[in-house]
Amino acid sequence: MRKGVDDLNIGNRKKALVVDDSAFMRKLISDFLSGHPEIEVIGTARNGKEAVEKVKSLNPDFVTMDIEMPIMNGLEALKEIMSCNPLPIVMLSSTTKIGAENTILAMEYGAVDFVAKPGGAISLNLHEVKEEILGKVIAASGVQMSTLTKKYADRRLPKLIISDSRDSQVEKKVELSSFSNKQKQMHNVSKNKISKTGKTFVIIGTSTGGPRALQEVLTGLPASIGIPILIVQHMPPGFTKSLADRLDGLCDIHVKEAEDGELLENGTAYIAPGGKHLKMMKKGMTYCVQLDAVDPLRMGHRPSVDVLLESAAENTELNFLTVIMTGMGHDGKSGMEVLRKNGKTITIAESAKTSVVYGMPKAIKEAGFADEVVDLNDISETIMRIIKS
Repeated sequence: MRKGVDDLNIGNRKKALVVDDSAFMRKLISDFLSGHPEIEVIGTARNGKEAVEKVKSLNPDFVTMDIEMPIMNGLEALKEIMSCNPLPIVMLSSTTKIGAENTILAMEYGAVDFVAKPGGAISLNLHEVKEEILGKVIAASGVQMSTLTKKYADRRLPKLIISDSRDSQVEKKVELSSFSNKQKQMHNVSKNKISKTGKTFVIIGTSTGGPRALQEVLTGLPASIGIPILIVQHMPPGFTKSLADRLDGLCDIHVKEAEDGELLENGTAYIAPGGKHLKMMKKGMTYCVQLDAVDPLRMGHRPSVDVLLESAAENTELNFLTVIMTGMGHDGKSGMEVLRKNGKTITIAESAKTSVVYGMPKAIKEAGFADEVVDLNDISETIMRIIKS
């Protein structure tokens, strides 16, 4: 009887493909994964070209992939796999500036998550992040692939198309009419609105799948939004600056990594630096960033969404619009409880339909804290509808 149970467990294991140009790293990562009762390593690859071929022949459930490899690097392989044989991929990256920039691109191309190698390309101390690797690959193996392969439309506020072509003019009217109708439909979804008296802030919390979600939401916000935006994205030190710079180049609003003591300005999104809690503090008649690298991690995270929301709750004179998006766990739930009890907020939770990992927004919804549950591609328009109502 026991043998039958073990055979069943083996058959239910998630099949892994390990890709790295270092034989040492392939062995080390394979040993980590094979030691987990839910994972079976079915193959390895030395470069991106081999990875693409073995994904087709072995049909793994997920892949761990190095970024820097010969013949075909991890980014090129990721793009090819996601276009031909999409499946969950967790990247392993160095913390160099180039490594961080490539990691952010990997998230944009469809990677579920990444793990920073603590010791460079050949990381002798990779055991330090063993539990992180295992946690992320298990989570990755259960994601909805539709959320990683969906190509969202350009949802910026419509820009006028100036042309002498009659056809182009007709197309322009259709685009504007469509946008107007969608706004009208969304306006009828609920009557949630921010009070026109008092200053308003937007707070966004996210984790696994967050970089793509942030890109989708922030590119949909106009420069004229007229309020500051505070963001906690779970990321280790060395990567949030690259994320902010990448988003800044894509968005109409200004996006930057938050700096301690700087004043919070309208039309700017501030991303919490990896390794530091982001808090907001009143300074005279204005508000500024307070970064904290001393307070302990919350549920394994620094920055933590809970910490930001708790600091927001101390400013009872302010209005908040809080958005909780894709991510593992329930960071943000306890902080939201404090903010809703002591402050003023309207809360948006991303829907299960579009969340890469339906953990953080699910916790908000199940606690009864979500005023609206919204698909990712509608969040920016919902933000604008609520704060401009």
